[in-house]
Amino acid sequence: MTKIKQNFIYNAIYQILILILPFITVPYVSRVLGADGIGAYSFTYSIVYYFMLVALLGINNHGNRAIAKVREDKNKLSKTFSSIYTIQLVASVSMILLYVLYLLLFSPDFINIAWIQIIYIFSSMFDVNWFFFGNEEFKLTVTRSIIIKLLSIGAIFLFVRTSGDVWIYTLILALSTLISQLVLWPSLIKRIRPVIPKKKEILKHLKPCLILFVPVVAVSLYKVMDKIMLGLMTDVAEVGYYEQAEKITMMPLGLVTALGTVMMPRMSNLAAKGHEEKMKEYIEKSISFMMFLAFPVCFGLIAVANNFVPLFMGDGFDKSIVLVQLLSVTILFIAFANTLRTGYLIPKERDDVYIKLTITGAIVNLVINLLLIPHLKSVGASIGTIIAELVVAIYQIMAVRNALPTKKYITNSSVFLIKAVIMFGIVIIIPLLNLSRFWTVGVQIITGGVVYLILNSKYVTQLIDYRFIRKGRK
Repeated sequence: MTKIKQNFIYNAIYQILILILPFITVPYVSRVLGADGIGAYSFTYSIVYYFMLVALLGINNHGNRAIAKVREDKNKLSKTFSSIYTIQLVASVSMILLYVLYLLLFSPDFINIAWIQIIYIFSSMFDVNWFFFGNEEFKLTVTRSIIIKLLSIGAIFLFVRTSGDVWIYTLILALSTLISQLVLWPSLIKRIRPVIPKKKEILKHLKPCLILFVPVVAVSLYKVMDKIMLGLMTDVAEVGYYEQAEKITMMPLGLVTALGTVMMPRMSNLAAKGHEEKMKEYIEKSISFMMFLAFPVCFGLIAVANNFVPLFMGDGFDKSIVLVQLLSVTILFIAFANTLRTGYLIPKERDDVYIKLTITGAIVNLVINLLLIPHLKSVGASIGTIIAELVVAIYQIMAVRNALPTKKYITNSSVFLIKAVIMFGIVIIIPLLNLSRFWTVGVQIITGGVVYLILNSKYVTQLIDYRFIRKGRK
């Protein structure tokens, strides 16, 4: 469990950085590029994202799981990596060619920005994070990500100066992603032996990659398709409002779901060894911790949105207030479902359930979007996302209820719900003090945090592993 804690700390540090840095960049970018500029970037990225998905197939999940199972044997490790990466390389080159064909034949809106977005597909070709995640080597990937993220932010402030600099903004983000993949390769080469994979080995991994590709596409339909549908059915300004609201909710969500990322390789390893009881113990602790974080984040964002959004993003994004409040609800469903998915379904190779639940969520989201976006625009897209995430969470609970004590998980989580509601009731009245917007948000955040921690003091005390601290002092 110690290595899981260490990896969670590394991933949490990165997620905290991701949480903090947008407080610097988003207000600046929102004011410089405006809703139209951000919408143009978001719309073109949403399209290239689908080419990236095909380039990676289901490799991130399958590769992570497959590497975790053979990591103790360097020979098997090298064979497994080479076989899986061959699939990734062929798929990536194919997608680069198809994307070029798409640009030449259809000449989409914002064509110059769309050409720059091709860099993202090249980055997919060199993405080997799954290898390091499967080996539970998070320190290297986190350190790399932090350095490159800081450099890219510096470049944004230096070179993105006017509303016409959307192409520069796109270039900086795309290149930083590519570089972050390339810098892992020297470390990768030291860990494996060069192997020319046999056709049989490649085909052995192709099927599970394709199986896990289906839910990846399905998830994207209610994660990314929203923006494409908004761009096609409304205008890029609506995409901009939705994009910025989603960024605000995604900042804390990354921290909430960080544990799932580090748990999956360990759970895959335990599943391969048949350690069922240990898996259940980890899942129960993980869900309690996830919901301990998710409830205050959800209710906190809803409480502060009225003052935080205008303060954070400036004029012209008032519509994002209600979008933030709506999308905050999804944090609860995602946190619970993500733990079941990465802690049980994927490690236990319950891919059939994973596929069905994501397809169900995608269909629900698409239907609601088609019904609501023409009338409610970005609000309709937000409602569609909420319902889709709720359906996915319920589906997962029903699918594992015979194998895991899901009722117990829900009962344990309800304790945090009650305390988060109390916190919300206190935080929501702070604007009545008639402070400035800056001080209102500050007092709300500090008060909410202190109240919630006091209400959960017993759990927080249990959370601290005193034995681990004493061991570190010796």
